[in-house]
Order: sequence, then structure tokens, then C-alpha cells
Amino acid sequence: MSFSEVREYTPGDDVKVIDWNVTARFSHPYVKVFEEERELTVILLVDVSASSLFGTQERLKRELITEISAVFSFSAVTNNDKVGVIFFSHKIEKFIPPKKGKSHVLRIIRELIALEPSTSAGTDIKVALDYLNNIQKKRTIAVVLSDFISTSYEQPMRLAAKKHDLIGIRVCDPADQELPHAGLIEVMDAETQSFRWIDTEDSQTRTVYRKSFDAHRQYCYQTFRKCGATLLDIWTNEDYVKKLQGFFKGR
Repeated sequence: MSFSEVREYTPGDDVKVIDWNVTARFSHPYVKVFEEERELTVILLVDVSASSLFGTQERLKRELITEISAVFSFSAVTNNDKVGVIFFSHKIEKFIPPKKGKSHVLRIIRELIALEPSTSAGTDIKVALDYLNNIQKKRTIAVVLSDFISTSYEQPMRLAAKKHDLIGIRVCDPADQELPHAGLIEVMDAETQSFRWIDTEDSQTRTVYRKSFDAHRQYCYQTFRKCGATLLDIWTNEDYVKKLQGFFKGR
């Protein structure tokens, strides 16, 4: 419900909606009138950083993010709602303002498939949330789709969650949580381009790797909970449609 206007009080009006400031000014009771907002705006904050180009199961993280973003976009246009996208890495890569219509959604999907980050410098959730807070004044449904590798985004998230209905979709791959048994391997950080050797059979290495994943996952959930937002994990090897259906029915 959004505020529409004030009018004079008439018998039968709910006293809870009396505007006491206006009433005091005119020495006559006035009430606030609200109207239901039927048109929604959906903003997708899509992570296109290099870390999303990882996956060991049915799909890459980037492919999963693209599919889920397409689902949200088509759902919005089916409901005659507006949908827009903020593409980000360590900076804002592109912004598509919210609009309605099938042709607009098809444009979004083309960008989801084709857009590549300008550099491979990393992921910065804070940059995306700051941009959302600056450009979107009206309340919206904001969905952040990322692996949430970055940290230190609590302050802009708290502000975004106050203004908008904020939802996080954290995409994960089983290899994020557990190292494969592959012996001694050389790995590369996709965002920093640095290399290192890892003994995947070493028990201490495997334990540290698992604990690091669990600690970061806890950090993400605690941050969302403190800010009054919602976070959902979706894995590259699971049926995300059923997961999303269950999530939104629960809300």
C-alpha cells in the first residue's frame, strides 16, 4: 500500500489512519488515503565476474545465474511488471533500466548470454548495492545473483533492505565445498590470475578448504539476517526450479 492523499474524516473511517499533523493544522480531523500498488518493479543484480566461470557438475555458475535471471525476467513480464538488470563485477559493467514487454526481456537475455566483464579484477557486492541505492528510489524487488565471494557489503545492504525487498541467490558448486580427490594439481584464481599447487589428498588441506567454505557461508547468512534480507543457496547440480518454488511459497 502506498500513500495517495489526505481527505476530511467521515464517520466510519478507521481512527488509525488519522493524519494528526494535518488535523492539528486545520483543527478538523483528516485521514490518510492509501492505494494498493499492483505494478511491481524487479531489479536483478547479476554477477558477471570471472569467478562465475566455474563449475564441475551440470553447468557453470554463470550458466546457472543466466537461467535463474531468465526465469525471473519472464515471470515479471508475465505478471505485467517491469524488470531491469545491473550487471557487475568489481564495478558496474552495464545497467538496463526497468521496462515491460517481451522484447525487453529478450534484450536482457541476450545481454545475460553475451556480456563479458571488462577485466577480471574481482567481485564487489558493495558496488552493486550502492548503485541500486542511488538509482532506484521507488521500492522494488531486488535480487542479487552471485557466488558472494566478496565481503564488507553490510552497510549498503542494510540500506537496500530498508528500501527494497532484497533477496540473495548464492550460486555454489560442490567443488567450492569439497576438494576432489585428484592428487597434486595446479589451480588458478580466475579473478587474480594467480597460480598455486594444491595436494588434494592432504587431509589438513581438505579440512582447511571445507572450513573456509563453511565460514564464508556463515558470514553471508549472518550479514543478510542482520540486514533484514533473505539469502538462498542454489547449487549447480540441483533442480533450481523446485528450490525457487519452495522458497517463494514459504515467503
